[in-house]
Formats: sequence, C-alpha cells, structure tokens
Amino acid sequence: MRKVSFAEFGGPDVLQLIDAEAPHAGPGRIRVAVRAAGVNPVDWRIREGQVLGAHPIELPSGVGLDAAGVVDEVGEGVVGVEIGDRVFGEGSSTYAEFAVLSAWARMPEGLTFEEAAGYPSVVETALRVLREVGVRPGQTLLVSGASGGVGSAVLQIARERGITVIGTAGAANQEYLRGLGAVATTYGEGWVERVRRLGGVDAALDLAGSGVIRELVELTGSPEKVVSIADLGAPEFGVRFSGAAGSVPAALAEAVDLISRGRLHIPVEKSYPLAEAAAAHIDSYAGHARGRRVLVI
Repeated sequence: MRKVSFAEFGGPDVLQLIDAEAPHAGPGRIRVAVRAAGVNPVDWRIREGQVLGAHPIELPSGVGLDAAGVVDEVGEGVVGVEIGDRVFGEGSSTYAEFAVLSAWARMPEGLTFEEAAGYPSVVETALRVLREVGVRPGQTLLVSGASGGVGSAVLQIARERGITVIGTAGAANQEYLRGLGAVATTYGEGWVERVRRLGGVDAALDLAGSGVIRELVELTGSPEKVVSIADLGAPEFGVRFSGAAGSVPAALAEAVDLISRGRLHIPVEKSYPLAEAAAAHIDSYAGHARGRRVLVI
C-alpha cells in the first residue's frame, strides 16, 4: 500500500510517499480502507518534533490521526461493526491507503468521506477544551482563531449549549463566523479593545497559538479561565495547555448526534491527493482556514 512517512523531524520536505506493508487490526481495533484523512495541526507539530507527550513516536513514522473509510478487517473482541461498514474515527498513520483505528463510529447519513474525515480529533478537542475551560450556559466565551476546524466545532457546540461566543479571525472569515452564531471581530492591532467593546468575557480559548495568551488572561481576569491547544508557552502564564485527548468514542457519539440533528457542520475548505501531503501541511501551518483540510485517497 501507499502511505506518507517521515524518517527524520523537520519541515514538510521530510514527508515521503512510500510503499509499505498494510497494517492489521489487533484486538479491539479495526482496519479501514481509507477514503479520506483529516489534516490537523498536531500532524505537522509531530513532524517537526515538538514535544507532545500525548503522541510519542518512533522514527520512521507514519502521519495522521483521523480517517474515514470502509471497514475491511475486524480485530478480536470487536463487536457492533462489520466489514463493509462506512466509519470515521481516530487511529494512527492515517495518511495511507489502509489504517488501523482505535476509536470509530458509523458515518451519519448524508456525510461524504471527505467531510467525515474532518470531524474526529476536531470534535474531541472542541468538547475537551469547552469542558476544561469551565464555561457555562449564559456566559461569554472568547475564541482566538475561531474559523479553523476546532473553532468551527467550538462555536456550534457552544451555541447549542446556550453559550455566547466572541470569535476572532481574519477579515475574510467574519461572515463565516457570524454564520456559525458567533459575534465576530478581527485580530490584529487594537483587537483587545474591539473585544472589550463587545462586552465582558468569562473564559477564553487560544486555538491559533498567535501569541495572545497574556491578552486573554487580561480579558478574562485569570489564567485559570484560559485554555490553549496551540501555544506550548502557555504554562509560563499559568494557562493550561491542553494536549491529551479525552474519550474519543464519546466524542464521536456526540458528533454523530449533533451532525444527525443538523446542529454541527464543518466544511472542507480544501482537499489534496495523498501525494500532496506536504502542501497540505504548508497550508495548515499558514492558518487562516475556514473549516477543514483533508487528504483524499
């Protein structure tokens, strides 16, 4: 099979499309013929060799956590899923023609493989940071970097829970944020004052890692009211860096429910063939996303 791999840490150029033996589903796992794989910032952070305790790896390594595809092998002890089922979920080395998943759910009706591949890690992360930041119905949450995949999920889940969201993004994404129910404003010079004019902030999430932790603490009044998934220096300000995943099966179940009820939709901004994984990483690193980027196998 074909898969994307890297033998050393570095820039996008270390990614190679290679021929490799297909993995097999061990106990409690399934294997899928991958139709699409989600591209997440954590993928290029791992490729760069950033210290992410939740994702220790050995070189050479495959790439990717999220996938959507067709079940073609079921491991010992697995129940409730059959060969031929269309599923989406999380595993390892998903930038490949076949991948083993450790958590999965059947794809909701009407969802394409490309769309489905963009949900697993994104929804798990969104649910986790909303829980960790402790924001409650009736309160106001500030989201820095709100137009990407996690931000898109946070905005919609928060709206479903009765939380007001102020979202920052580039000028081109203001209408997109408003369409997801957020009060939108631009980042850049004067952004703190623009947020203040919109009202008080009870909690804040840093999803972009754009060096705004100090300002988020200032706006919320306490580092305990801020969580970051993108700034490894956040703990220097007393702010929690959230990197360890919670229950992926529970997140997938909630995603299926929200999607099926029409309460969650994350658009695919751009799709790439497997051979262009490096280009997908370059675009992901640049930010300014509107929804998700995925590889199509």
